[in-house]
Amino acid sequence: MISAPFPQDESLRLLALQRCQLLDTTPETFFDGIVRLAAAHFAVPIALVSLVDTDRQWFKAKHGLDAVASCRDHAFCAHAILQDDILEIPDAREDERFHDNPFVTDAPHIRFYAGCPLTDENGYRLGTLCLIDAQPRTLSDDQRTALRLMAQLVSDHIQIRDLLNTFVGEPATPPNPSPFPLPIEG
Repeated sequence: MISAPFPQDESLRLLALQRCQLLDTTPETFFDGIVRLAAAHFAVPIALVSLVDTDRQWFKAKHGLDAVASCRDHAFCAHAILQDDILEIPDAREDERFHDNPFVTDAPHIRFYAGCPLTDENGYRLGTLCLIDAQPRTLSDDQRTALRLMAQLVSDHIQIRDLLNTFVGEPATPPNPSPFPLPIEG
């Protein structure tokens, strides 16, 4: 197993992650809805909104997985935040970075992984929207586009929360629990 190196901007990335005030927060309808939608759309058993912290990845939303966090050293998402676009692993058993990873050799027996970075307004990669399957597979071009669009929705939502936090002065959960925000009147 090869653990992901830290990004060059790791200290600034971690500050951005802390600023968005999402770590260790309660579930939110929007994020939970996105992972359920992703799991159904891509027909995968596991979909996550994963935030990569100092020594762990923490799951803001999860479908098909009971864990709330895992060690960063074992995290596929720690590799995904090193690039601008989707990290796709068709069969983790055949990838030198992951073939002996405990998440490959033991439950959940990851074979397929696809993670698209989630970014803040400054471009810091905070985590991923990721898809996991116990069967090897690849995404079609249309599926890659759909994953990028879903990840952009999550990134936009994080940025809106951050903006609300700035104005309210405390962690803000948008007042409408619906994944479809109400129009702003003013």
